[in-house]
Amino acid sequence: MVDQQDFLVELGTEELPPTALKTLSNAFLAGIESGLKQSAIQYDSARAYASPRRLAVIVSGLSTQQPDRVFEKRGPATSAPEKAVQGFAGSCGVGLAELETMEVGKGTYYVYRGTEAGKQTQDLLPEIVAQSLNALPIPKRMRWGARRTEFVRPVHWLVMLMGETVIPCEILGLTSGNTTRGHRFHFNETIELTSAAEYEAKLLNPGKVIVDFDRRMQNIKEQVLAEAQKLNAKVVIDPALLEEVAALNEWPVALTGRFEERFLDVPSEALISSMKANQKYFHLVDTNNQLLPYFITLANIESKDPAQIISGNEKVIRPRLADAAFFFNQDKQHPLISRTEKLKTIVFQHDLGTVFEKTQRIEKLATAISERIGGNPAFAARAAQLSKCDLMTDMVFEFTELQGLMGYHYALHDGEPAEVASALNEQYMPRFSGDELPQTRTGIALALADRLDTLTGLFGINQPPTGSKDPFALRRQSLGILRIIIEHQLDLDLVELTNLAASHYGQLPSQADVAQRVVDFMLDRFKAWYDEQSISAEIYLSVHALRPTKPLDFDKRIQAVAAFTQLAEAKDLAAANKRVSNILSKQGISDAEVNESLLVEPAEQALYNQISEIESEITHLFATGAYTEAMQHLAKLNDPINQFFDDVMVMSDDEALRLNRLALLSKLRKLFLGVADISLL
Repeated sequence: MVDQQDFLVELGTEELPPTALKTLSNAFLAGIESGLKQSAIQYDSARAYASPRRLAVIVSGLSTQQPDRVFEKRGPATSAPEKAVQGFAGSCGVGLAELETMEVGKGTYYVYRGTEAGKQTQDLLPEIVAQSLNALPIPKRMRWGARRTEFVRPVHWLVMLMGETVIPCEILGLTSGNTTRGHRFHFNETIELTSAAEYEAKLLNPGKVIVDFDRRMQNIKEQVLAEAQKLNAKVVIDPALLEEVAALNEWPVALTGRFEERFLDVPSEALISSMKANQKYFHLVDTNNQLLPYFITLANIESKDPAQIISGNEKVIRPRLADAAFFFNQDKQHPLISRTEKLKTIVFQHDLGTVFEKTQRIEKLATAISERIGGNPAFAARAAQLSKCDLMTDMVFEFTELQGLMGYHYALHDGEPAEVASALNEQYMPRFSGDELPQTRTGIALALADRLDTLTGLFGINQPPTGSKDPFALRRQSLGILRIIIEHQLDLDLVELTNLAASHYGQLPSQADVAQRVVDFMLDRFKAWYDEQSISAEIYLSVHALRPTKPLDFDKRIQAVAAFTQLAEAKDLAAANKRVSNILSKQGISDAEVNESLLVEPAEQALYNQISEIESEITHLFATGAYTEAMQHLAKLNDPINQFFDDVMVMSDDEALRLNRLALLSKLRKLFLGVADISLL
């Protein structure tokens, strides 16, 4: 039985980029696991550890040796000259008697089968670790000092332990050992490790390092909640901020600070943005979710005088909040609409004109969409005129992530209708996957118009996304359009909207088929959409084959086919549809009338009668989009179809009978195509 031991690798570095730490840690683990699997080395489990100054992996129950490998080496044909056969045997280090023969195709060949002894795992680990580090997703590597070594940050120590034995090697210019280091301030000393099992415990005590990333995040979360509890307040824990703070601290200590209440006159989003982005603070709210004049910061040290750290943070945040207050008050001195002229100086895209010209196109498109969805066209036009004006404010210039949101606040201050103001913020919704959608009809119209204008324009100048580049986030914008239309149950046609958007550009270089290309691109985005809902690619393709261009209609068909696949008859009906499709495509049959007098077999008569009955039942279901109910009716055809294929010779020698039976199958096929092409299931 092969021995098993635990393996530890730790790379000590200068402080790693906090936003990338989790990604680097996961990639390091994945690289090592991949290397072990490629080398066929067995292990029980593997776990990643990461802190600002280290990346580590512990592999538990790692086999100390590769398994022996049985190999097969094929040589010349048995008809080859004896000298060639002897040469092959010599290259294998064996005599002719040890060669075997095997049949390959029409020939017989000599073959040598042997066993290669597995290597010691510790001899393979240095290369596995080095390859994993080289493959880390580091956009830009750096050098330091006189070294030629490159990594994301300077490296300082390397631990490589197999059981209690150091694996001797050199990686990134470092010689492996069994000593790690503790916290930079609390325990800036080396810590000797005798095994992987004691790694986490020794770093915790005496090292003052919580090396498990998830445990550190949980520790921070508990501390932050406890600090909020002291104030009877609620702390808002942004998962991304929590992860970033965990990547900044090895020994986190939560401390609560305060800022002046006068700053609460500024929109809370601006204050929160400043606290999160610049200082990595958690903000607190009351029971009504109103911002409170407090913040929670994380120190990477357990100070003997925490009041000094709190005071320092309060001094740092005050001028930042003062800047936000200044920008807000300055911006309010000029109404949003007065900034329209400045939009003429901002280029949206050099072939598609300025941002001002974009707002003019959006105004026309948003107005048309508003009319179609029962909105207020006048509101839509006004919202479009104001939609990009906040880009010219000092606040958005300083805090770009507040675009739209500041437009909302400034529009309210200017006395614009509440729905117009809301639309200025809603135009960017959804900002990311799973984000909330615009709720007002004006916001919906503006959000759709903005995205459709961008998509149509860029396809119109033949600049669609490529495999690696999507600078205008057209994939995300397309998914936003689909989500808005489907989740708000809007009866909108993408072809109509895209043609409308294209008409507002005048003449585009690639305008001939721009609507088709844009719509095809958007319909292709449905695949990823349904992947997330665990709907199979076959179901998506069965609907996509018909190319319904109304997203709501597309989705209804998908849900109907998904429900249909759960029926007992689904498999047989899908197979039957495939058979029918193949027959019709080979015979070149399209639409043809069925002649009832030529239906001579009971099975074909029964199928025709059942089709006619169901056709009358489901015509109105197709018209109203009740596809799930329609598919339930179609499932009744399973037995008649099976009986038809059992009893009836479709390709009869009698041409009239043959053509009539093909017409019957065409009628059947057309009925199913009212929902989807289930032959693709």
